[in-house]
This record gives sequence, structure tokens and C-alpha cells, in this order.
Amino acid sequence: MNIARHIALIDELCFRPFPAERRRSDFGVEGPGYHVAVLDSSQGLADCDCGVRATTVEQYEKDRDALYELLAPRWGHTDPLSLQTTLLRTDREEIPEPWASFSADARMTYLWEVEGTGRWLAVAVADRNTSDEVRLLAVVTEIDPP
Repeated sequence: MNIARHIALIDELCFRPFPAERRRSDFGVEGPGYHVAVLDSSQGLADCDCGVRATTVEQYEKDRDALYELLAPRWGHTDPLSLQTTLLRTDREEIPEPWASFSADARMTYLWEVEGTGRWLAVAVADRNTSDEVRLLAVVTEIDPP
């Protein structure tokens, strides 16, 4: 993990304009009111050996926690936020992007309101779908968390 590069990208996304339409970007995907950056990915590990996947998830959780340790002094220490309730709500109501997809991908996140920007930052490990690769994600959005 190149933590300095991840922090630099997060800083950039906190001020980068949002596009009018959903599209792929050089860092992940973005759409009206949000950027989703793939900070790291286990490319080629979808449907792999469970032990290898578990080790990858464990490493990305350590990377997520390292990002938390650097970001918390800026915007405050926060408890992890479970995304399970948001995921369950998607069956009954319209949950806006990026939160609907984010809750389908990740189990928990660290979440901050980025002071002075009107934006939120979430950092999580996307490992919920075992047939997909494991990813370390950063979401920057102006859409309030549900």
C-alpha cells in the first residue's frame, strides 16, 4: 500500500468537481455527487482459495485502519459504521448512490464529514461479494449518508 498516494488522491477528490453523469474514471467510478476510488485491488483473486482471500481481506483491513489513523486527527475520531442496515433498506426503499452500491460491497466503513467542503468521506474494504475481487475503497460524496 502506498499510503501517501492514497491520502493524496483522497485530498484531491475532496475538492474535485462531480460529473453530471455516472462514468468510469482513472481511479474508479464517479457520478452526480460522488467519487468512488479503488485505492487497492486484489485483481485476479475473485473466486480464489478462501485462505488467500481471507489473508487479502485482513491486509486491506489493516490498510483501511492505517488510513483511519492518518485521517482521524484531521476530521475527528469516529466509530466504525456498519453498512448492514443500509443494505437491508435497499430492498424496501430507494437508497441514493453511492450508498446503495457501497453498502452492497462493504460491511463497515469509517465515515467523516470533510470540514468546509460539504462532503463526506468513507473508507472501507469491499469484500461482501465473494465472487468479486477484494478492494480498498474511498468514497467522497456530497450525498448525506442514509
